[in-house]
Amino acid sequence: MSQKAIVLDEQAIRRALTRIAHEIIEHNKGIENCVIVGIKTRGIYLAKRLADRIEQIEGKSIPVGEVDITLYRDDLTKKTEDHEPLVKGSNVPVDITNQKVILVDDVLFTGRTVRAGMDALMDMGRPALIQLAVLVDRGHRELPIRADFVGKNIPTSSSEKIEVELQEVDGIEQVTIHDL
Repeated sequence: MSQKAIVLDEQAIRRALTRIAHEIIEHNKGIENCVIVGIKTRGIYLAKRLADRIEQIEGKSIPVGEVDITLYRDDLTKKTEDHEPLVKGSNVPVDITNQKVILVDDVLFTGRTVRAGMDALMDMGRPALIQLAVLVDRGHRELPIRADFVGKNIPTSSSEKIEVELQEVDGIEQVTIHDL
């Protein structure tokens, strides 16, 4: 797999998250009854960063949680018995019933990860609504899912891969596009 280009550097990621934070506040007319939930792994760090930016803007904190979609994935039947899925658990600090939940992920691709995230949320309660925030939307949807808040749209071919690397996980801050 060869790297073609860096499509977002550290500064561009920071700007995109700041813009998304403003859009979330504007769209929801503040942060009343809002909860941010990140999809493991990188979605959690993006969710925490969004919550920090929102707190800087609004002067109030917003609850942040994390959801593990491992058991909600539709490709678990393809796993062999030797490779049991590693479940890390979900942690949402408030009841999401009747809350506006902003689900956060790094890349929106087929929509299957987001569907699994929504299924996991629905097992926790009945939110008033679920909104989706992603750092990158690369297209190629297999399910009718659309992000409400997008850092950057990056049209890709099926022979390309988008890789999001974050300081907390990878020790570097960038989004790259690769040929498979």
